[in-house]
Amino acid sequence: MGLISFLKEKFSKKQNTENTDIDTYSEGMSKSRQNFSTKLNSLSKKYKKVNQEYFEELEEILIESDVGVKFALKVIEDVLEESKQKKIYDSEEINELLIDHMFKGYMDKGESLTDIVFKDNGPTVLLVVGVNGVGKTTTIAKLAKRYKDKGKSILLVAADTFRAGACEQLQIWADRLNIGIVTGPYNSDPSSVAYEGMTKAKKENIDLVIVDVAGRLQNKSYLMDELSKMKRVIGKVIPDAPHETFLIIDATTGQNGVVQAKAFAEVTNLTGVVITKMDGTSKGGIILAIRDELGVPVRFIGLGEKMDDLKEFDLESYIYGLCVDR
Repeated sequence: MGLISFLKEKFSKKQNTENTDIDTYSEGMSKSRQNFSTKLNSLSKKYKKVNQEYFEELEEILIESDVGVKFALKVIEDVLEESKQKKIYDSEEINELLIDHMFKGYMDKGESLTDIVFKDNGPTVLLVVGVNGVGKTTTIAKLAKRYKDKGKSILLVAADTFRAGACEQLQIWADRLNIGIVTGPYNSDPSSVAYEGMTKAKKENIDLVIVDVAGRLQNKSYLMDELSKMKRVIGKVIPDAPHETFLIIDATTGQNGVVQAKAFAEVTNLTGVVITKMDGTSKGGIILAIRDELGVPVRFIGLGEKMDDLKEFDLESYIYGLCVDR
């Protein structure tokens, strides 16, 4: 049984027995599915039996879905090799092989941790980085709500002090969610704000501290220095912190998002990526591209504008949402 057949059976049973996120994935990825799955189906109708032109068009579909050129070439090479070995020439079977190898390509990059693992003693500290406009502030709010709903105490730290309005925006969300926040004056030292936040979190025994960090990629050396200083300051108050560093990427930016991810990976140790605005793009392959380029797992995915539309990333639901028309 191919992966798609397996997923169809699996999610059909789940929908009949329990509440799942598959509807959110399917709705949130409808634009990407139309761009990818519809083209795959059209290609299989055009070529009942595969040939060189088929694989060239298949490669083009992958690249247009923003999986990245390197990943696309590798997947096509693997599919071509397996189809020759097993003497598979039917286009629909080839498409099944393609999905299998896309799934395998993600898994082969290592651990696929999603949810935050909380420390047994003391606050768990999460740094959140990303350039302007990717939905960083909203994502922080959604993460805060997610863990507050799970019974965790939350403290926000507005250390993006150089972006006009950043602290004010985060303050609004803190008020709405009725959670604590530490802020500093505009253009103040981000590390001093972080220090104040860690001190408060430790004193009040907060479960999760979410630190909003600036993301000025125009000067990577400055960003590296700033992050290094902030980590040293945080670690002095809370040993082994920060425990997580998430990068926020806007799915609608396509390959520019991959470029951003590579740049941030050069200046800090990323433990995860959060993809926002997946419902607004027709090129949902960016997740595979980032995983292939960096090896960093996608931890959460934004599938809509509602506060509860930020979901833990689930590879099977993602593949199903990308490939299966319902």
